[in-house]
Amino acid sequence: MQENSARLRDGKTEATSGSLTQDTEWHPRLRPEDTVAKRIRGAMGLFLSYPYFDRLALWALTTRFFPLSRVWAAATVSGGVPERFLSEVPLESNGIDIDRLQGALFLTEAARATASAVSESWETSFFGADSRTSEELVAIETARRDHHHALNTMRRKFRFLLKHPIPIVLSDSPTPLQVAAKFDDALQNRAGLFAVPNPMPKVEVSRKVPGAVGTNYWLRFPSPSKQLGDTVYARVYEPEGVKNPPTIIFGHGICVEFDLWHGLIDEVDELCRMGIRVIRPEAPWHGRRRPAGRFSGETIVATAPFGPLYAFSGALREWAVLIDWARQTSTGKVAVGGSSLGAQMSMLCADVSRDWPKHLQPEAMLLITHAGNQRDALLTGALAQVWKSREAMIKKGWTGETAGKYLPILDPDWKTPPIVDPQNIISVLGSYDHVTPFESGLGLLNAWNVPDDNRFIWRRGHFSVPMTMIRDTGPLRRFRDILMR
Repeated sequence: MQENSARLRDGKTEATSGSLTQDTEWHPRLRPEDTVAKRIRGAMGLFLSYPYFDRLALWALTTRFFPLSRVWAAATVSGGVPERFLSEVPLESNGIDIDRLQGALFLTEAARATASAVSESWETSFFGADSRTSEELVAIETARRDHHHALNTMRRKFRFLLKHPIPIVLSDSPTPLQVAAKFDDALQNRAGLFAVPNPMPKVEVSRKVPGAVGTNYWLRFPSPSKQLGDTVYARVYEPEGVKNPPTIIFGHGICVEFDLWHGLIDEVDELCRMGIRVIRPEAPWHGRRRPAGRFSGETIVATAPFGPLYAFSGALREWAVLIDWARQTSTGKVAVGGSSLGAQMSMLCADVSRDWPKHLQPEAMLLITHAGNQRDALLTGALAQVWKSREAMIKKGWTGETAGKYLPILDPDWKTPPIVDPQNIISVLGSYDHVTPFESGLGLLNAWNVPDDNRFIWRRGHFSVPMTMIRDTGPLRRFRDILMR
């Protein structure tokens, strides 16, 4: 609501246009994009949509975000005690200003406790027996987002530690024997690993709030994966005034917490404006599902190959539940898609769902910055080199040759057409992408015979592709046309 064009009066909005005055009911909504997001959509977005931004982003992730995330994760379970913190990182105390560390830990613990308390209130208000007004629900959701963002930004309090040797991830790779005991059978037949839950878990639907775009609400249900054993959360962005909208299950990138940060902009708002219902599940070990003492996504790379195997197999079974729910609540088409990690999961879904019941098979797919297989994304891409995933596995008895032995379980079949008609697959790739290597993603498109009109290949990298999509919505418009026909 623009304060310079409307003002609140006795629960109503007095809008002025020349000499005309009109009273209308005021309905609270979740606030729109914040200042950072608006700047990115503006001139800053143009500045950040060129390949040099990828080098800057990778440098910032390597030297700032990941090390600070590791110490932040340790701080959230230290209870404000420096000795516990140093053990959790782990980090030697030599040369560290303990008084300054104590202050940072105190602030982080206070932010963690506040965010936790607000989350408990949010759970009760949105899923519990409490009867809240729309105004109250908007206020509670705003507070939840604000306080989790405040907790996440506590990372900056530990910048003084960057001169010390902080591990980027806390590696805990399994041995080859441990993995063989769990997954050797899946090397021959992986169908059981991705079997549809039977029966389907009950999906709880939260109360709804008017969003900045459309109506927002959340779904939750117990994960059908015994290894994950937690609660799945998914945020729904539903377009207003659209009967039986098409739906996309849209997966996010690794280490992304779309529901806990401010300033993150993505394709969801635009898709919702186009009349598409978007379901955004939180990936295993991300967001609300983050294990204590880990930052979001760290478990996937720190425990490879267990991490990817459990995350992908669990997430795909969770997506089956969401597809089933989407079919029950709308007659529109159902698609899968995502960026980076979410795109990798989508490709696998288009392959393994051939063994699922017909109503659980997606009809379209939107892939953004994807590789053609998991080895390229998780072991040889630029981020994998930062995380040193291969090196951590070799220390546990793997070799350079065997490190990727089990990842083909998670690969789409290049030789067999996907369950989704190639005419209904949209792909956005950056020819300078070294995180999910471009040549790998292009090879899959060629193998699947995806039409040239459905390929959007830009001279961009992994991080500048999304920035370009902010200004060039051609791929999304093409995707909308597929879902609407």
